[in-house]
Amino acid sequence: MTVIAQALPGDNISITMDNCTAPFWEAAREHRLEVPKCGACGTFRMPPRPYCPQCQSQEVEWTEISGKGTVYSFALCNRSPFTGEEFHYVPVVMDLDDAPGIRLVSNLVEVEPSAVSIGMRAEVAWNPIRDGWVLPIFRPTAE
Repeated sequence: MTVIAQALPGDNISITMDNCTAPFWEAAREHRLEVPKCGACGTFRMPPRPYCPQCQSQEVEWTEISGKGTVYSFALCNRSPFTGEEFHYVPVVMDLDDAPGIRLVSNLVEVEPSAVSIGMRAEVAWNPIRDGWVLPIFRPTAE
């Protein structure tokens, strides 16, 4: 039997946001992946925070990126964190092509878990969650 990794059910996922993270979530709602970049030194920063980790500037520019990247790390999970029932999902840490130095924690879908590897290429996809929000997830690319 072939097992395919799925997204966690969106009705179990909610977000919280503040002034630093709101632009990320607003862009995601429109199926755009935007990340913060320091307006002073150009360093990307993720997760979004009020000060640049490089120069401590509070200047920020939100930059839309392609959503393509490489699997930096992953785990294979076979139980739902909500119900404990069998459910296959793959949490990943993604290196994003257009935002050097940052990593995004997400999930990888539409792939056999046994085929996932570090260095695998993937692109952003979107998973609806509670309250009309959307969560960026990833799926393998043919690259």
